Amino acid sequence: MQETIGFVGLGIMGRGMACNLVKAGYSVRVWNRTAARMAPVVAAGAVAGTSPSDVAAHSSITILCVSDTADVEEVIFGEQGVAAGACEGTLVVDTSTISPEATRSMALRLRQRGVMMLDAPVSGGSEGAANGTLSIMVGGEASQFRRAQPVLQAVGRTITHVGGHGAGQTVKLVNQILVVGTMLAVSEALLFAEAGGLDLKKTLAAVTGGAAGSWMLANRGMQAIVRDWRPGFTINLQQKDLRLVLEAADQLGVPLPATSLCFQLYRTLQARNLGHEGNHALLKALEHLSGIELGSK
Repeated sequence: MQETIGFVGLGIMGRGMACNLVKAGYSVRVWNRTAARMAPVVAAGAVAGTSPSDVAAHSSITILCVSDTADVEEVIFGEQGVAAGACEGTLVVDTSTISPEATRSMALRLRQRGVMMLDAPVSGGSEGAANGTLSIMVGGEASQFRRAQPVLQAVGRTITHVGGHGAGQTVKLVNQILVVGTMLAVSEALLFAEAGGLDLKKTLAAVTGGAAGSWMLANRGMQAIVRDWRPGFTINLQQKDLRLVLEAADQLGVPLPATSLCFQLYRTLQARNLGHEGNHALLKALEHLSGIELGSK
């Protein structure tokens, strides 16, 4: 029998994911704290739920996509939370990016109620969410991963079971270290090219296919060149993830100098009220330091 899907959290990522589940033929019941965000997903064929509890009560698998650790805690264990409506044997799949330690604790609490959990954070930006091409890193029991895999294939292209509870979140933090470090390098390279009088689009075309190529360079480099700061992932959300990275690194005793620098540079952008812009706007912090602006020559 086909799984019935609940989806809680219809923000920049969740909306596209939920729509792709509807397109794949699943029965999907949705809920979002801001009710208006449910409208386009309901128009696509989903059913509007009245609370996370209501969504879980009508679903064999409930997927979460919210902002931070405290949000996941509230959505699951709040008065009208998923745990209040979930039946024994149902599965919660958290695609948010949150604390690995908190994930392990929540998985244990749910297990005590007979409810299973996977941590399955995603990467690929709003484009990947809309196109169903996300990378999904999954932590939890292998049997539950196999159960969820057909559902996850409706929203992602690269789906990897990386270990037990919390492992998915830890791999996502690895991903975020790479994302911001790469964007820092992209920003430095583009400023260098600008100062050297190069044609930025031709420069990008010349290097993207070589050893320096990356998803961030190919997708966010061009956005930076044309000064399109629309977010695939906002600075504010990036900062939340970097806080998680730096907290975990402190616990592990791992030095992350480049990641720490990116965190501080993003903080300067937040101080300028730019937290709503895409994380590729890291470039703006370096423009401010250098006095050079892309496209100024």
